[in-house]
Formats: sequence, structure tokens, C-alpha cells
Amino acid sequence: MKRPNRADAQRNLDSLLEAAKAVFAESGVDAPVREIAARAGVGVATVYRHFPQRSELIAAVYRREIDACAAAAPALAREHEPFEALARWLHRFSSLIATKRGLAASLNAEDPAYQALPAYFRQHLEPVLKSLLDAAAAAGQVRDDVDAYELLRGVGNLCVPVAELGPGYSRRMVDLLIDGLRYGARPVRAPASRVPR
Repeated sequence: MKRPNRADAQRNLDSLLEAAKAVFAESGVDAPVREIAARAGVGVATVYRHFPQRSELIAAVYRREIDACAAAAPALAREHEPFEALARWLHRFSSLIATKRGLAASLNAEDPAYQALPAYFRQHLEPVLKSLLDAAAAAGQVRDDVDAYELLRGVGNLCVPVAELGPGYSRRMVDLLIDGLRYGARPVRAPASRVPR
């Protein structure tokens, strides 16, 4: 039997992680492995071959989402004005947080698979948010005293589900936070024009 080449293996792994992400969002992280396997079009044994423990699969999905969120920042910065890029990225980040139903509780476990995730989260997301904040502050579009990590935490806190208010509540609260970043922004001074002698 022909073994899959590296590109095929990576595609299979990507499909598996995408399927796990979708199933976790719909059914929570305790969803049956067979549901994930069926969504990915692979056998249950394939899931266990890649991820012998459920916690390893959860951690891999989380790392993949962090990577995708971090990678979105430079693209947004190229395509939009600084404030718009920052706002779009914060909503992208909030969707990462909001759609991981049950994931936060799982990440508090003492499982070794989760222990490196808080540092991974911060190492990958804090620098890209700082670059977006710095660009928007330099353009005079947001205040210049915002700490990137505090802002990540603030958005994360706003994305805690409130059952009776529905998912739109978090988006509205994040919009208010984004609008608040404008308060106290220092206008960019135009360079002084030289007066001919």
C-alpha cells in the first residue's frame, strides 16, 4: 500500500483539525471522536494515531487557531487603514475566543498538553496586536498608552458567554471597547512647512 506523501499527510492533518474545530464549536470539546473522524472523512484510528489523547487534539486545534489569528494581522495591515486593521483583527480575535465553547474550561486542567498554551498564546498574539496598536497610534487614530496584553485580556473577558443576551452581546461590547481606544488619541502633527527666505 502506498504511503501518503508529506503534502498529503499535512492535508489530512489540516482536515482533521478543521473538523475538530467545527465539532468543538457545535458540540463542545467532549464530542465523540467518531463525530470528528466522520467530519474529516477519516477513520477513528487515524484520529488516535495523530492524537492519542483528546487533550492533544484540543491543544492542536487551539494552536492552529492562534497561528491563523496571528497570521491575519499583517494581511489586515496591508489591506486597511491602521484603525480599521486593528478593529478587524480584534473582532477576528474575539471570534477565536467566542467560538471555542468548553475549551477554556478544558485548558485549566493539569494535563501536560495544555501547559505550554498560555505562553504560546501570548508569544504569538501579543506582538501582532502591539504592531497594530503602534501603527494606529502613530497615525493618530488610537491612544498611545494601551498595553497589548491587557487589551487581549480585556477582549477575552468581554467574550465570556452571557446566555440570556446571545452572541451579539459580546460583539457589541467589543465594538464599544474598540471605540474607546480612540479616546485620547493624539493627532498627528503635519510637518512644518518651510517658508522661503
